[in-house]
Amino acid sequence: MAAGAAVRKAAPVQEAPPQHKQISHTKLSADDEWNLQQERMYKMHRGHESMHVEMILIFLCTLVIAQIVLVQWKRRHGRSYNLVTLLQMWVVPLYFTIKLYWWRFLSMWGMFSVITSYILFKATRKPLSGKTPRLVYKWFLLIYKLSYAFGVVGYLAIMFTMCGFNLFFRIKARDSMDFGIVSLFYGLYYGVMGRDFAEICSDYMASTIGFYSISGMPTRSLSDNVCAVCGQIIVQLDEEGLTENTYQLSCNHVWERTHFLYGQILDWLRYLVAWQPVVIGIVQGINYSLGLE
Repeated sequence: MAAGAAVRKAAPVQEAPPQHKQISHTKLSADDEWNLQQERMYKMHRGHESMHVEMILIFLCTLVIAQIVLVQWKRRHGRSYNLVTLLQMWVVPLYFTIKLYWWRFLSMWGMFSVITSYILFKATRKPLSGKTPRLVYKWFLLIYKLSYAFGVVGYLAIMFTMCGFNLFFRIKARDSMDFGIVSLFYGLYYGVMGRDFAEICSDYMASTIGFYSISGMPTRSLSDNVCAVCGQIIVQLDEEGLTENTYQLSCNHVWERTHFLYGQILDWLRYLVAWQPVVIGIVQGINYSLGLE
């Protein structure tokens, strides 16, 4: 028994394998994980400088050619260009939303799509209801004002974050910057969508009412003091309206005016969301066919 006890005492103790590597990996913060991925990417592409230069040249050439093609397409066939661009603006974000699980954007996108589809359905009916032009005008004016407000709030949030004002409210820079970028994108995106759908509804209603025809000769005419959208004037030219103001065009008709610079920003976002993924896809296909990584 003494020998057995001595053997038991001399037997080595089985220790568990060290787990420090796994524990240290699980304790990495988001920034450390990002830096680790960047370091791995840098080691993977080390020594490929010439290949990267070729890829940059391919991207720039494709970007220039695509820009020329899109400009010519828009100038020669504006209606088809706007229709295809609107379709891509509507579908492309939906693909990335489902893929990346952005449920907040998906819910807003769905609500906007349902209401706008109903408005578009009412605007394309024949005969056209007398309340439809006003309904269309009110809905897209609301979209314009909301998108403008979201854009301004997002821009101010980004500027305040860059100036460090978020520290006064004890808000992290990442949170305030994310809020600003998301708000700015929402404002610009739905501003573009509302503007394009408003043009489609206006064309259908004008054709139905008789103010527009394919031959170029309208079947009806408007007097100078009648709005081409709703058929009436709520606010005079020199009065301030509560929700909308009246402006006079060069043709002596009245219309609600939007900011020109804001319209140019919306055109830029239309190209970024609708056509930039197509350009990147073409560049990726060229790189893959040439064996570039």
